[in-house]
Amino acid sequence: LCVTGSVAISLQSCQCLAWKPRPVGVWPCPGESQHVVAGYSDGTVRVFSVSRTEMELKMHPHAATLTAITYSTDGEMILSGGKDGIVAVSSSRTGMTIHVLADHRGSPITVLQCTRKQYHDLGVEGGELWLASSSDRRVSVWASDWLQDKCELLDWLSFPAPAGPEGLDSLPPSLAAFCPWEHGVLVYVGFGLQKEALFYSLRKKQVLRKIPLPAFATSLSLSPSTPFMAIGFSERLLRLQPCPAGDPQDYAGHDDTVHLCRFAPSGRRLLTASHSAVLVWELPGA
Repeated sequence: LCVTGSVAISLQSCQCLAWKPRPVGVWPCPGESQHVVAGYSDGTVRVFSVSRTEMELKMHPHAATLTAITYSTDGEMILSGGKDGIVAVSSSRTGMTIHVLADHRGSPITVLQCTRKQYHDLGVEGGELWLASSSDRRVSVWASDWLQDKCELLDWLSFPAPAGPEGLDSLPPSLAAFCPWEHGVLVYVGFGLQKEALFYSLRKKQVLRKIPLPAFATSLSLSPSTPFMAIGFSERLLRLQPCPAGDPQDYAGHDDTVHLCRFAPSGRRLLTASHSAVLVWELPGA
């Protein structure tokens, strides 16, 4: 890993970022710049050109600190979520905010994720599905067609939990992700009645199965190419879990809470991060 450039910005802290995806079937043109979008503590969203190492767009759709951000699957829209639970949808070209959603108001947004919708699976109109999860263990799932200005709530999930343990400053995060190898299913982990990963069917409106975990998860990623989950824990543990069943593989390479897991698009590498270390794992046979 090498750093090829830097961008001078204000003293506001960056809280979250995401790479702009390339449209499916479109090869990069010579000299084409890659972009990243970042969310900041002052409520601003900023788009940067990687090749030119400069900020190209700045918008201010939030009044609170940003906690989650992502692009739509075609890269045309930016979805951002704040500490106050507000989700904004803005154009990545003009910076104009076209939707503000307050369904999670009052609880920080922990995850925003978009996926190309499978029309035959769910029978709803739209160009893609996206989800938002918040720290109060709620997950909303939406069907959207941004060109037609459509954004329809498809499902609303609320997961029960006991009263928070005394002396615990913060509860484990509420994390959700669409399942790449099982259409119409999402995976949820978070503080709850049991330490487990839940597989929820958007078609059947029910939990299909549960996978027990050794502790409450602090990070989650699903492989795009093989039925594997990567799960991080505060006990400095990383678990690779085959799905729907199989023996997990546990690794103890970190010296602190594993707060980030990310599979590469190929599924052959996994990036994990803790307070003072970033590790890249090779996954043979993936």
